[in-house]
Amino acid sequence: MELETTTTAAGRPPEKWYELGPFVIFDLETTGMSATNDRIVEIAAVGVDTDNERTRFHSLVNPRMKIPFHAKNVHGISDENVADAPTFHDIAPRFLEFADGATLVAHNARFDLSFLQESLARTGHPLWRGKTMDSIKIIKNAYPGLPSYSLQNLRATFNLGSDSDGPAHRAFADVEWTLEIFEMAMRGLLKGYDSAIQDDGV
Repeated sequence: MELETTTTAAGRPPEKWYELGPFVIFDLETTGMSATNDRIVEIAAVGVDTDNERTRFHSLVNPRMKIPFHAKNVHGISDENVADAPTFHDIAPRFLEFADGATLVAHNARFDLSFLQESLARTGHPLWRGKTMDSIKIIKNAYPGLPSYSLQNLRATFNLGSDSDGPAHRAFADVEWTLEIFEMAMRGLLKGYDSAIQDDGV
């Protein structure tokens, strides 16, 4: 997102980062790394409207396959946890409705978006055609030169969240940390944009 050329829906330069929205920050947990062969087991999202009103979406997802041990070791989600959860086919319309009209934001968006699109296609739902954004690109612009932009490193560097958010690599926790650092980055970039306008005498 190029803040220096961006205006709000009302056609004026933004005063607050969320006026550039609405945004839906989302995160997925899966059975593995292949969008073709693996399946989603958890989806979480936070919607941020243009007035900063926030809504949340969360569901475990029954992948209709065994969750491999290595995946369970990462996110802690077991076959028992998802046994009674809805399938992606059932949950997809609710998520698409939740995200409708917003820019989808994910940390390392290529991974999450590939799973989302593949899962939508596999289950006969329309693909996501809306705007997308990778939070890593925004954070790199705001905080260049960090040794790592992994969510876990950013959490340690910026002391994100709290223990009550939940364990790492659970979608409902990761999405809150992504939102927190994304908001910090957007505020920083917007502040720099405002300073540039003042320096130019606009």
